[in-house]
Amino acid sequence: MTTTLHPNLPKTVYAIQHLAFEDLGALEDVFYRYGYRVRYFDAGVDDLTTALNYDGLVVILGGPIGVYEQDDYPFLIDEIAGLKQRLAANKPTLGICLGAQLIAHALGASVYAGPAKEIGWSSLTLSQAVDNPLATLGDTAVLHWHGDTFDLPAQAELLASSALYPNQAFKIGDNILALQFHIEVAEEDLEKWLIGHTCELRKANINIPLLREDNQNYAPALMSKSAEVLKHYVTNLKI
Repeated sequence: MTTTLHPNLPKTVYAIQHLAFEDLGALEDVFYRYGYRVRYFDAGVDDLTTALNYDGLVVILGGPIGVYEQDDYPFLIDEIAGLKQRLAANKPTLGICLGAQLIAHALGASVYAGPAKEIGWSSLTLSQAVDNPLATLGDTAVLHWHGDTFDLPAQAELLASSALYPNQAFKIGDNILALQFHIEVAEEDLEKWLIGHTCELRKANINIPLLREDNQNYAPALMSKSAEVLKHYVTNLKI
């Protein structure tokens, strides 16, 4: 087993959390297997300057707030400003769900409430992008859990769509990857999501037992495929 994914990538990965139980999940174990450490930053609590200025990989994770809720959550103002500088410098950045929305917004695209909640497991329609980093997902079901969406930034390359939302993933070159859906969820962790997001699930009339059952059926395959997505992304970083 190789001990690194990229010879020039610093051996600590920074992850920005917007909700305690939405962490790196299954991806954290992949990083550990290749000898990387993980350092978490809590948005709204920690100063994110260190993370957003970091030359190594930064993963911006999900959360239930909207990019446009800056009056209620003013920490977003500084987070977005720092993210704009980071993206302009083409530093390696992976965004998941809210993280993807923040990247889209920082790149000048609109982020807004979509037509309906997309919560549950289903496969994606992958684009014909050359060397699509999501190619390994194929017919693999991923976890969707969002109500907001974004327009595709002008300089972005579309990677995936779903029946309800055409813009599910994009990349900017090799260093910036944004995923609206969740590849990081670990099978054993979903119960925390079901508990923590109970109000959202009830309001959206989501069948919680079915969501739990689908997790048991689909998460193991996704965990394997998500490791491949991560390895493809990291090994191709231009650093």
